[in-house]
Amino acid sequence: MGRLSQALLEYHERSKHRVNSYAPGPRGLDWATQPDPFRVFHGTPRMALPPAADTLAARYNALRSGTLPPAQRYSLRTLAVLFELSLGLSAWKSYGAQRWALRCNPSSGNLHPTEGYLLCPTLPGLSGGVYHYLSRDHVLEHRAAVDDPRWTEAFSDGGVLVGLSSIHWREAWKYGMRAWRYCQHDCGHAIAAVSYAAAALGWQTRLVETAADDALAALLGLDRSEDFGAAEPEVPDVLLWIGNPDAQPEPERLWAALDKAHWRGYANQLSAGHESWPDIDSIHRATHKPRTREPTSPSPEPRLWSATPALDLSFAQIARQRRSATSFDGTTRITTAAFFTMMACLLVRRDTPPWNALLSPVAVHPALLVHRVDGLEPGLYVLVRDPGALPGLKQAMRPEWLWQRTGPDHLPLYLLLPYDLRAVAKLICCHQDIAADSCFALGMLANFEIALKQPWRYRHLFWECGMLGQALYLEAEAAGARATGIGCFFDDEMHAMLGIKDHAWQSLYHFTVGGAMVDQRLSASALHQE
Repeated sequence: MGRLSQALLEYHERSKHRVNSYAPGPRGLDWATQPDPFRVFHGTPRMALPPAADTLAARYNALRSGTLPPAQRYSLRTLAVLFELSLGLSAWKSYGAQRWALRCNPSSGNLHPTEGYLLCPTLPGLSGGVYHYLSRDHVLEHRAAVDDPRWTEAFSDGGVLVGLSSIHWREAWKYGMRAWRYCQHDCGHAIAAVSYAAAALGWQTRLVETAADDALAALLGLDRSEDFGAAEPEVPDVLLWIGNPDAQPEPERLWAALDKAHWRGYANQLSAGHESWPDIDSIHRATHKPRTREPTSPSPEPRLWSATPALDLSFAQIARQRRSATSFDGTTRITTAAFFTMMACLLVRRDTPPWNALLSPVAVHPALLVHRVDGLEPGLYVLVRDPGALPGLKQAMRPEWLWQRTGPDHLPLYLLLPYDLRAVAKLICCHQDIAADSCFALGMLANFEIALKQPWRYRHLFWECGMLGQALYLEAEAAGARATGIGCFFDDEMHAMLGIKDHAWQSLYHFTVGGAMVDQRLSASALHQE
């Protein structure tokens, strides 16, 4: 095992929650150093974005089945819709004198470590260059003005780039060492949120998988220490191409075009004080991504299945009403039709959001603890999203599991054990009632050997988990239910229950869907409600 793989494995083991000891974290929350949830670049020209999402006619059910509307022009108005329905504010909550914003992209603890950027040529209403999206004000901050023909040529076939970065401190303030994992989950949610919003505008999305982290940092201006000073650093995550998949620009070509760009603005400091978490720095170094080749072996396409959810909602409505449930009622049930429909949308189709963003083969498979699905026996199930993974999953788990094919022919769903697992679900999810009170809970099993061979893909495994979570969030809303992601779980309790004894497969994210209790703290649901 190489040095980077060993550092990755050490972080993974040290950041696990265990029944008798949680992963290292702060002893208590220091409210005086609570991070500002909004990064601002002071001194940048600002471009106000119109709240134009209500002009969008796209229906969620059409997008989820791969039926995209005709592509709209790239302009200030359409990019405003893209950011509003992916990274924008969706509602406000208040409790006593406290008030805080919710966003279309979910986040662990509502701490939002993910920042969004736009790289574009000159468009109607918008100059070419690099922009930072400030969700609080729904504006683009013009970080870099680019006057280089190579920049224009790179976008000559149409399209824009969306960059995502993370501020680790935002999560570490509350969650300590394990925060790095949550930053990756949130990045995955954001990737999916951008993919769905782009599809609603008729645009395809692709993750620029070849780009090196150093190139991303330069393109987004994150390597400009003079612009950050004492402000918390941002680390590059991913670059998303929104446009013709065959016309994706080369990141290095864009990087060269930034040679003489005029950068403006200085990052705000988010906290007055900080606690150091060396393990986060260590895993960040271990998973640093070099330039790589384009993936060439996508997973087989599943057969198309067009079952419809219970509610036919516009995409704008479903994106803005998505919430993380804080508790479930413990009585709500869903139908098998609703359950099978949700599971079908977790299967990869390359023309359909959010999976159109990925080129790499499927690496994550949900292990489901089903509690309240009418017509489906309570018990343990696995959705095998890539048929090629079935032998490895069987070999890694208990030999006594049934592996009985269940449900419609198109759905690779297997029953392992018929049993009431509500108490088990609660135990695994750090003793949280929400896992037992749900209609079903699940853990996301990742092919961990991928990360041990290519450490930078450890991040990608978490991203794929976050994308699965975002798909389930929207599917739950369309079914008249609600969902929530669970980052606090006992990793090895899940593995022991399944019979996993080595690192071939690891559970990286947990999730639940059920009937939500009403959250009385919701005070407004408009983008710029004051």
